[in-house]
Amino acid sequence: MTVARGFQLLPSGMAGVQAVAADSAQAFGRHIHEEFGIGVIERGAQKSASGHGIVEAAAGDMITVNPGEVHDGKPCDASGRRWRMLYVDPARIINAARDVAPGTGFEFRAPVIRDVALTSRFRALFDAVTAPHGDGLRSEAALLALIARLLQPVPHDRPAVVAGVAAAREHMDDDPAAELTLTALATGAGLSRYQFLRAFTRLTGLPPHAYLLQRRVQRARQLVRNGLPLADAAAASGFADQSHMTRCFVRNFGLTPGTMAPSLRA
Repeated sequence: MTVARGFQLLPSGMAGVQAVAADSAQAFGRHIHEEFGIGVIERGAQKSASGHGIVEAAAGDMITVNPGEVHDGKPCDASGRRWRMLYVDPARIINAARDVAPGTGFEFRAPVIRDVALTSRFRALFDAVTAPHGDGLRSEAALLALIARLLQPVPHDRPAVVAGVAAAREHMDDDPAAELTLTALATGAGLSRYQFLRAFTRLTGLPPHAYLLQRRVQRARQLVRNGLPLADAAAASGFADQSHMTRCFVRNFGLTPGTMAPSLRA
């Protein structure tokens, strides 16, 4: 178990699932995760932006976030809040969802859920994933039980996206270390800089520079978790230096990159 600033990165017995327990008054700025996030507020309350607008979650409420969904979070008062989260690789969630409803895409549709039964299912999953000796069968069954009631079909009436803007986003996803300019991105999309800025922000929920920074944080986290030295991970992800990477990690995850390094988690 790794502890930093009121955040605990707990050992997980389920591949593709990261477990975090936190008790903090830290406020998080707008950011994204590459994973599905599922959690429960245990004490206190928080307010956050989500893909569905501003929401509030209190003790006992379940909170969810989709991969790439822009969100933030701050406590409702100075006492902070305590919560537990599971960050689950998309492939694991989607595979579970396909067992429930084959052939359908899925996403979380409510960022805050007040449902005692669902909260109980989440706690069963969290306990199974973080059990000292692990139990794969128990964890898989608990995940399926939760997903069966939590996920709903993705709506088909999504707004059209300008192809050039989507291509710019894909370029940032594929190569977050690239040095990009607004002029070059707008030219590539066939738009003025202002048109591109508005279209990109509508598509992703973040302006281009903030989205690129999020992708750099996600890339760096993966490299650190794979054992790359911190300074090398920072350089390979496009950060100016290790200190810049560390500041971004703390703002996003509440943890320093060192706490995610395999040598420190062992």
